Order: sequence, then structure tokens, then C-alpha cells
Amino acid sequence: MRIGLTWTDAGTVVLSTVVIYLAFLVLIRIVGQRALATMSSFDLAAAVALGAVMGRAVLGYTPTLLAGLIGMCTLFALQTAFRLMRRNSRLECLMSNAPLLLMADGAVLHDNLRKAQINEDELRQKLRLASVHRYGDVAAVILERTGDISVLRRGEAIDPEFLADVKGCDRLRPGHSGA
Repeated sequence: MRIGLTWTDAGTVVLSTVVIYLAFLVLIRIVGQRALATMSSFDLAAAVALGAVMGRAVLGYTPTLLAGLIGMCTLFALQTAFRLMRRNSRLECLMSNAPLLLMADGAVLHDNLRKAQINEDELRQKLRLASVHRYGDVAAVILERTGDISVLRRGEAIDPEFLADVKGCDRLRPGHSGA
């Protein structure tokens, strides 16, 4: 294993890391939160393959210890920079998909399921994991920015501010109390 690196190689690692990272963010933005949700074995295999492709693109044909360290430092710097930029609400909207309403008042919103690339089997699985026994027990189901799915039950009042950033929240009954 080579340890050293030329200045040109180091610059190539930094540039490759930045380009791959930005491309990854754009693709995640296009694909949506579903890419971040709980993975099936197929999704896990795709993620491992993606990581291998990204690693090879960043480190080059012959990886070196120094290239790996430079790549990691560049990734941490990018993560820090983007975390700081996300404090600005306008940049946050550009960088992340808004939460999306998947069910409203016990009704499945099929058009939003398609947008989120989630099928009804996956939705039912999430409802079972949340100990929901009937669709009628659900006030709202939301695909969050993180890819997680939140289940809000009927029977308790939902603060409208709680749903202010959720796409499709207008499909909930006005003055929705969850009851």
C-alpha cells in the first residue's frame, strides 16, 4: 500500500470528493426521502454497491492511506458546511424535500404514495409497526425529511403548527382534532 500522494493527486481526491458528494445530494433530492427510509435487503445491496462506486471514484484506481484521510476530511468538512447552511430556512427548502402527507383521516393518498415511491404494502407495514389496527385509527401519516414515517393517531388534537411544513396537509379536515 502506498502512503504518499502528490499535490495533484491530493487535489484530485478533494475535487472528486466534492463532486461525488454534490452528485449524491442532487440524486437524493431527486429520488426523495424514500431513499433514506428503512431499507429492504435489495436497498441495502444497492447502498453497498453505491458506497463502493463512490469510494473508488473518490480514491482513484490505486487507493492510498493519505488519499483516504484526505477524502474523509473533505467529507467531514462538507457535512459541517451543509449542516451550517441548513440553518437558513431558504437553503433548507432547497436542500431537503418537505415532509409529505401519505394518509389523511384514515384515507390513503395514493398520489402522494407514488410521489414518495412507497407502495401500500410498505405503508401497511409501518402502520403495523406503530400498532395501528385499522385505517380509521389514523389521523395522519407523514413521510418525514429523514425518510422516517410518522403516524399520528385519531383522538388527540393536532396543533396546526405541527403540520405547517407538511406537503398536502390541506387535505386534512379544517380544524382537524384527530378525533
